[in-house]
Amino acid sequence: MHFGSPVLHPSCALIIWLAAVIGVQFVGYATMLLLVAAALLLTPGLAGRWSAYVWRARWLLLTLWLILAYNTPGEAIHDMAWAPTFEGMAEADLQAARLVTMLACLAWLFLRLGHDGMIAGLWGLLQPVRALGFSVERVVVRLSLVLENLQEPPEKGAWKQMLAAQPLVASRQEVLHLSLVPWLLRDTMLVALSGLGLMGAALL
Repeated sequence: MHFGSPVLHPSCALIIWLAAVIGVQFVGYATMLLLVAAALLLTPGLAGRWSAYVWRARWLLLTLWLILAYNTPGEAIHDMAWAPTFEGMAEADLQAARLVTMLACLAWLFLRLGHDGMIAGLWGLLQPVRALGFSVERVVVRLSLVLENLQEPPEKGAWKQMLAAQPLVASRQEVLHLSLVPWLLRDTMLVALSGLGLMGAALL
């Protein structure tokens, strides 16, 4: 293992992303702001991809905010029965910020790895479970097809194909050519730092 390659190992990137997504659930606004700022500085083009994800999730964000704002017990604004509570709005703002931060992490992951990198990263992470009898190849192929479908606009009536006994996606070619990069000392250190960061966030 060494530091020679500038390419982050795909499995390492997935572990960092997972640690960030879990850690976001334990931190406040300041830490989320630092995380997003670091991602934006280190990843050119992240702002455009991130804003697109946020726009797609706008109705989910609005629904989440309304549910939390109106269903969290507390003091209603100006004592109006129909108004959300102060505590509810505070919780809704926090959870919406966490979701937006998670979308930034997702945008970073896709920009960092791309389709092929995601598949290679999952392949590496699933190797330990091969001994338990899981079909790693089948899982990786299915994920590859899902990622390809996500990058294309859904066709009319696509939901019927998904519910069909044998959807059309099953007839596509299930052969993948993975380009694997070596696991470096830097990857080990980044995974260790991610683990420490996650534990620190959980203990805050």
